[in-house]
Amino acid sequence: MPVTTPRATAGAAASDSHVHDAVARSFAERLRRTRSRMEELDVDVLLLSQGGDLPWLTGYTAMPLERLTVLVVRPGDQPVLLVPALEEPRVTRRGELFDVRPWSDVEDPLDLVSDLVGRRCSGRVGLSDQAWCKTLLGLQARIGAARFVAASLVTAPLRAVKDELEAEMLTRVAHAADDVARAIQASEVRFVGRTERAVADEIAERLLAAGHDRVDFTIVGSGPNAASPHHESGARVIGPDETVVCDFGGRMTVPGTDVGYCSDITRTVVTGRCSREVAECYAVLQEAQEAAVRSASSGVPAEDVDRAARSVIEDAGLGGAFIHRTGHGIGIETHEEPYIVSGNTAPLVAGNAFSVEPGIYLPGRFGMRLEDIVLATPTGPRRLNEAPHELVCVEA
Repeated sequence: MPVTTPRATAGAAASDSHVHDAVARSFAERLRRTRSRMEELDVDVLLLSQGGDLPWLTGYTAMPLERLTVLVVRPGDQPVLLVPALEEPRVTRRGELFDVRPWSDVEDPLDLVSDLVGRRCSGRVGLSDQAWCKTLLGLQARIGAARFVAASLVTAPLRAVKDELEAEMLTRVAHAADDVARAIQASEVRFVGRTERAVADEIAERLLAAGHDRVDFTIVGSGPNAASPHHESGARVIGPDETVVCDFGGRMTVPGTDVGYCSDITRTVVTGRCSREVAECYAVLQEAQEAAVRSASSGVPAEDVDRAARSVIEDAGLGGAFIHRTGHGIGIETHEEPYIVSGNTAPLVAGNAFSVEPGIYLPGRFGMRLEDIVLATPTGPRRLNEAPHELVCVEA
């Protein structure tokens, strides 16, 4: 469950009016680009509901409720945001960009959507990838001739290229996460004798104190649990001379909007003494991550970045211990395009932001991972995270 705080954000304070104004200007450009791509792909209507597309285009995030919230975008018409009446007070109205149509509990929102789309529509209708299944089925029953496609066909390539403001927000939130990573590496967080869950809770508190508005996840995997990449922090008591993988992130909200940009960082520490095997494995891991970051230039296929990390680990005889992709895009959502994985031949472009996070996992023994967010720029890759990359032995 995400941890939230009503406290004003330190890194993106409301006094940063230039950020607010830049976001407001960006929405019109995003809508223009969206309409252009709809025309290019012959998509007649776009229906944006749950997920990152709606806040990216409007500055409003729908609550994950059974009550339907959806933005209806049609060529030539003002977009309409259908929102439950009880949620209307949460909407920041942007009349120059979209109209707001609240609906009451005695109305059927799917009928309202169908009327806006046109019940005789036989064209392509893009629906949010994360929309409820009942939304799709209900619309199919009402607009039987329409051909439904994933909205990400339109929006994903647009969202994957961050503008200057988005790059600034990702940098801010990355630096806030760096503050927590440095505190861990400086032994300000005690590990030995505490449960993974207790350490994870402290990391969450530190993320909020560092300027995050919300904590999305905290993974603390110790000893053999460190070999499980998505380990759920639990009741295991952390012991001495163990590797501990700390993977955590949250988001920082842009002033005046519901748009939050995400952090995601991983650092591995050793509680006390480091064995030769762990040190040698970590040297391979650090070399692999550095090779991948160096390779992540505009024009390079995404899979080549994955290959750069993987080849280092394979050459060390540990290829079977690297069991996941090298990275994922990040922005409004923690995981979005582009994905840094074998088979993704799409070239990176300036503005792509993504994680580079190779790992080495030896089941039943130990694991390690090293993760930074990287921004592809016209002059080469830029790390957004700056916390030290060396293997740190924290006080036992």
